[in-house]
Amino acid sequence: MIHTPPSPPRAADVLAARLYDAGCRHAFGMPGGEVLTLIDALERAGIAFILCKHENAAAFMAEGAWHRTGAPGILVATVGPGALNGVNAVANAHQDRVPLIVLSGCVDADEAQTYTHQVLDQTQVFRPITKATFTLNTGAAYVIADKAVGIATEGRPGPVHIDVPITVAVTPVTPEIPVRRAMASPVVPAPAQLNEMRAHLARAERPILIVGVDALTQGFDPRRTDMAAQLRAFTEHFGVPVITTYKAKGLLTEDHPLSLGGAGLSPKADAILLPLVQRADLIIGLGYDPIEMRTGWRDFYFPGIQTMIDITAEPNHHYMHQATMNVVGDCAATLAALADGVEPRATWDNGEIEQAKSDLASAFPSDDDWGPAAVIDTCRAILPRDTLASADSGAHRILLSQMWHCYEPRGLMQSSALCTMGCAIPLAMGADLIEPERTIVSFSGDAGFLMVAGELTTAAELGLNTIFVVFVDASLALIELKQRQRQLNNTGVEFAKHDFAAMGRAFGGAGHTVTTRKELETALHAAQSSDTFTVIAAVIERGSYDGRI
Repeated sequence: MIHTPPSPPRAADVLAARLYDAGCRHAFGMPGGEVLTLIDALERAGIAFILCKHENAAAFMAEGAWHRTGAPGILVATVGPGALNGVNAVANAHQDRVPLIVLSGCVDADEAQTYTHQVLDQTQVFRPITKATFTLNTGAAYVIADKAVGIATEGRPGPVHIDVPITVAVTPVTPEIPVRRAMASPVVPAPAQLNEMRAHLARAERPILIVGVDALTQGFDPRRTDMAAQLRAFTEHFGVPVITTYKAKGLLTEDHPLSLGGAGLSPKADAILLPLVQRADLIIGLGYDPIEMRTGWRDFYFPGIQTMIDITAEPNHHYMHQATMNVVGDCAATLAALADGVEPRATWDNGEIEQAKSDLASAFPSDDDWGPAAVIDTCRAILPRDTLASADSGAHRILLSQMWHCYEPRGLMQSSALCTMGCAIPLAMGADLIEPERTIVSFSGDAGFLMVAGELTTAAELGLNTIFVVFVDASLALIELKQRQRQLNNTGVEFAKHDFAAMGRAFGGAGHTVTTRKELETALHAAQSSDTFTVIAAVIERGSYDGRI
C-alpha cells in the first residue's frame, strides 16, 4: 500500500521519490532504529521494503532484481553491524559494475562527538568500494539524491553509498522543483579514429570479438541501440566469431554458429580459445573488462603482429593488456558506426571456428552417467529454454559457465569479478521476485548454500517458486583440487554431509535428494509444478571435478 508522503516532505522522502522515479520498486535489507524513517519514506514512495535475514544476501537480491528491471538496486542497512554486513556485496557490485544504492543509517554528527556506541565512520568504510559516498543533509537532499542515481547508472555502473543521519531523515525540507541532471548521451569515436578502425576491419581476414560486462550493462539504457541485436547484426554481416566473458553470456545466443560461449576461469576452455584468439589478425574488445578473467588472459595477444581495438565505457587502466587502439564510447553505437561503409569479406575460411566449437563440446562432455556435468546437462535439458540461472563461486560455477547455454543476456547471474560465495540463492530470489512467471534456478556448492541458508525463510515469506540446486560433495571442491595440484594436504576443505533437502522442507519449501539423472529429472518436473520453492540436493563424489574444468 502506498501512503502519501508528508507535506512538506522529509529529507528521506526526497531521496525515496528520486529512487522511485529511477524505476526502483523494491528495497532489500534489515531494519534498525536508525533507518525506520527511511523505510517509511521508501514505502510511502511506492518502494516495497523486503525483509532479508542478512545484509549481504539483501544486496545480492537487489542485484538479481536489477538484472530484470534495469532500475538501480537498493540496500538498506542500519548503523554499525548492519552496514558492515553488506560490505562484501557492495564490493562485489563495484567490481561487477552493478548500480546499487546503499542506504545506511547513522548517528547524527553532533551526537557522534560525545556518543560512541555503534559509532564509526561508515563513509570511510564504503569510500574505496563505491563510486561515491555521501552524507544526506537537508539543504542538498534533492541534489544528493539526483547525484546518487546518475553516478550509479552512468559510465560503468556501480554502487553509491548514502549515510542518512537519524535527525536529517525526519527533518522537513522546502518543497522545490527537483534538480534533475540530463543524462549523458551515448557517443561514438571521432571521425579520424573511426576511419582507422574501419580500415582495420576492412583488411581483417580472421577478426574476433571478445564481449564483456560494459556491453552488457549498456543494454539497459533505453536511449541506446539494443546491444544484443546490434552484436548479432555485426557478427553475421562480417562473419566475426564471438567469445564472451561469463557475465556477458547470452548477448549472442549461444546456439549461434559464431558463438564460442563464455571464457574467464576454465583452463580447459582457455586451451582451446586462446590459441584461436592468437591466430586472429583483428581482436575487438567490445566492453571487455579483464576484471572477470584469470591470469591466463594477461597479455594474451601479440602486439605489433595482431591489432586489438578496445571499446569501453570508461578508459581502462588495468594493464592486463595494452590495446592498439583504446576507444571510449557506447558499445552498440560504436559497433554500428564501425560497420558503416565497410564491405564484408570472407573470414576464417579454414574451418577454425567450427573446429573450436567441436573441441569445446568435447572438452565439456554431457554424457556422464552422474556427476556435476550430468547434473548441469540434465537441468539444461529439462528446464525451459528461457530459464534464468544463477551460480555461486566454486568448481561448479566454472563447469556451469561452460556448459549452461544462455539464449538471452543475463541468462546466468554470478559474481564474476569478486567471485564471492553465497550469491547464487539471493540473486535467483531477486530475479524471481520480479519475474515470477519465469523458471529460475540457482546452482550452489554445499558450502555456499550453508552461508545463506537462512534466506530460504525469505523465499517462503515471499511465496517464491525458485529452484535451488545444491552440489553436495561435503568439500570445498575447487580449493581441495588446488591443494592436490600443489601437493599439499587437504586442510580445512572437508566437512560433514548435511541433509539439504530436509532444510528446504524445514524452511517451508519442498526438498529432494537425488543421486541419478532419473531422480533429478523427477525432482525438476516436481519443482516446476510446486507452489513453493524447492531444494534439490545432488549428491556427487568428492573429486568429481577432476579433469572437468
